[in-house]
Amino acid sequence: MRVVSVDKVRETVRDLYKEACVIANPELVQAFENARATEPSPVGKEILTMLIENVELAKRENLPMCQDTGIAIVFLEIGEEVRFDRPGLVDGVHAGVREAWKEAYLRASIVKDPLRRGNTGDNTPAMVHVDFVPGDKVKIRVGAKGTGAENMSKMKILSPSAGVEGVKQFLLETVKAAGPNACPPLVLGVGIGGNFEEVTLLAKRALYRDLGKPHPDAYYADLEKEWLDAVNRLGVGPQGLGGRATALALHIETKPCHIGALPVAVNIDCHAHRHKEAIL
Repeated sequence: MRVVSVDKVRETVRDLYKEACVIANPELVQAFENARATEPSPVGKEILTMLIENVELAKRENLPMCQDTGIAIVFLEIGEEVRFDRPGLVDGVHAGVREAWKEAYLRASIVKDPLRRGNTGDNTPAMVHVDFVPGDKVKIRVGAKGTGAENMSKMKILSPSAGVEGVKQFLLETVKAAGPNACPPLVLGVGIGGNFEEVTLLAKRALYRDLGKPHPDAYYADLEKEWLDAVNRLGVGPQGLGGRATALALHIETKPCHIGALPVAVNIDCHAHRHKEAIL
């Protein structure tokens, strides 16, 4: 067994969350540039130029790319040959987010109770998901998810007879309804299968794949291309002001499901698409 320090997890979460809010991943910047090169709308081109400048400014000034520094979403993949040096793993994750909030002057956006509200004052708790995998490593993936895009995400259980076209139409309806509210150009995570709770998690996980990396199954890789093209023909465009670049990437994740259902979820991420990862 390999021993991993809970404090090391805390420190890693802290550093990843701070970095995610400030420094865009290189593939995102490249996606902006690619979209600008092919954007037919002059307004769309101008907006994409502004987004690139915003990314550069955030990095140079060490400031968040967006004032909504989001809810922290943390995926932990824990090797089955790992044990931790003390109890309190999830508390350590929350502590890392709390430290990032304080050190990087991030916005406190979490309320204590969904109905009675009341800000927690430190942007915790994080949303933490734990999986056990073979090996002796710990993979930590941290995302900062703003509420504009999250609010426009949707889930539905279709009839199996709806088939692939039914899923595609639900996707297009969701993106069209989101319009400018999700701050396009978007990154789209599409979950298909599982059940009521699992399909939404599939859609969220899909966002964490390397931007634009195709699905390993050629069938779904082809659907990703087809559906992304269909989304970009909706005309929503950058910041909802018209144009082609409605979405930069679309990732599909699937899981077996019951014969009587076809669950589908669309998790929308805004243009900032903030996530970082590390392996301990």
